[in-house]
Amino acid sequence: MKALDLKRQVSGISFLTLTFFLLILPVSHLYSQDVDIVSYLKQIESGEKSEVEEKLPGLKKDYPNSPSVMFLEGVLTQNGQEAVTIYTKIVTHYPYSKYADAALYRIYSYYYALGLYDTAKNHLNRLKKDYPQSPYIKIAERNIPSENEFSSGEQKPDEKKQLDYKYTIQAGAFGKLANAQSLKKDFEDSGFFSEIKEKVVGGTTFQVVYVGKFVNEEEAKNFLQVINSEFKLDGRVVNIE
Repeated sequence: MKALDLKRQVSGISFLTLTFFLLILPVSHLYSQDVDIVSYLKQIESGEKSEVEEKLPGLKKDYPNSPSVMFLEGVLTQNGQEAVTIYTKIVTHYPYSKYADAALYRIYSYYYALGLYDTAKNHLNRLKKDYPQSPYIKIAERNIPSENEFSSGEQKPDEKKQLDYKYTIQAGAFGKLANAQSLKKDFEDSGFFSEIKEKVVGGTTFQVVYVGKFVNEEEAKNFLQVINSEFKLDGRVVNIE
């Protein structure tokens, strides 16, 4: 499926299929004070999304630290960028929870749907590394293109070429290298490409952290919203020098 077609499937529960719900049933025990959300996921699959939305505030109140409830909220969230922020919180803070691999798979799906193939691939590789037994690995591999297509978006294997990356995100500038390295590590731990470059402004040397590489400005702006929300930053889109 082409990226343009996939973009129409980003929001809400468009990534979910019946297979997805069947896969989550036999998973092991929940976190302490967690709640079983399988019945709610089945309701969503049956078209009873509004009923589950009405119950979500109560679940969040009764189980404020439940990664399962967080996952349910992500499934119900219409804005794809906000959903990714929720899923990232699950993967980062509750990596051993019941839906951590499902959350990581949905992050991968979101970036792939936007056409951010390098970022998507980083998350798929993380899924394989951190959750090697996850059934979502096979699902992802059945739906992704070849290695050449993953790199270029549309090309056939004999048409592979280097992408012309023109934009990146300037995430922060620091006087201390250690602070820049810390942010860079946070990005890389989340599966994002990141680098540090020195920049002299008014005689002062700054360590500037960049994250992501993009062919067009629209992709960069979409990614910027996710990064700013996820990492509480005030980044901006800049041209790659």
